[in-house]
Amino acid sequence: MTKTLLLTLAVLCLGLTSAQTSLAAELHVMTFNLWHGGEAGGEPLEKSIDAIRLAKADIVGLQETLGRAVDGVRPDNGAKIAKMMGWHYLDQGGSTGILSRFPILASTPKKWGAKIELSPGRELMFFNVHFPHAPYQPYQLLRIPYANAPFLETESQAIDAAQKARGSELTSLLAELRISFDMREPVILTGDFNEPSHQDWTERAAATRKCPLKVEFPTTQRVTEVGMVDAWRAIYPNEVVEPGLTWTTTTSISDPHDHHDRIDFIFVSPHGLTTMHAATVGEQGGADIELGAWPSDHRAVVATLASE
Repeated sequence: MTKTLLLTLAVLCLGLTSAQTSLAAELHVMTFNLWHGGEAGGEPLEKSIDAIRLAKADIVGLQETLGRAVDGVRPDNGAKIAKMMGWHYLDQGGSTGILSRFPILASTPKKWGAKIELSPGRELMFFNVHFPHAPYQPYQLLRIPYANAPFLETESQAIDAAQKARGSELTSLLAELRISFDMREPVILTGDFNEPSHQDWTERAAATRKCPLKVEFPTTQRVTEVGMVDAWRAIYPNEVVEPGLTWTTTTSISDPHDHHDRIDFIFVSPHGLTTMHAATVGEQGGADIELGAWPSDHRAVVATLASE
């Protein structure tokens, strides 16, 4: 009787340990522009929480965390979401933040990133960005008036404008990210880049009128040159078949006064991380994972990673 009981307990414990290991090895990360603290779409903050839970996210890079001003002060709704969910939070400044169900141990000097403890002895570096929204090169090339920016004609003009708009912030980010990458630590980068990918605006995409011309956009180009891997393109390499559009939910894809693009990204280092799945999260009829009354003007992106 005693031997049978001990054997049964041993089997149960073995199964539990195996399940816990499997759970810890699978990680869901998300990039999510809240749209002025989740308030601009007229939805309650709970809708943004619903989106995070629907995506089954474990760690979220948030952009536009600040809500409407109250007595001259804009509240950090990212911090509010963390409190409502009982999660950990890093206010990065500049209306960005990192939300995690795992403990946040430390931040990098300029708060581009945070060290997150998945379990004792298992850590990763998580970076999150929101690059300047204007001038916005797709609109400049398509002659769509926006932010009083001049219209552009060529690829080289677009690359130059993008570098001037986002280059200095990107350089600052990469200076911190490279430290962890070069140490072969697991590294994740999320963000609203406000710029399409060089892997999307290709000759093939231009030939099928997905974009007006080929542009090797510099921001994603520089991130991949470090060695980071675009999680979406790792799963969906064909930019024509799977464009993964995240901008915008507020107009029709056929609207002649707008242009839809993929500007929200998840990048993953090859050190201990492998992308298994990627999906957009957004409004009904427009995303892989759908939520009624979607609260943002961006679709979010969630990636499932295998973590060694």
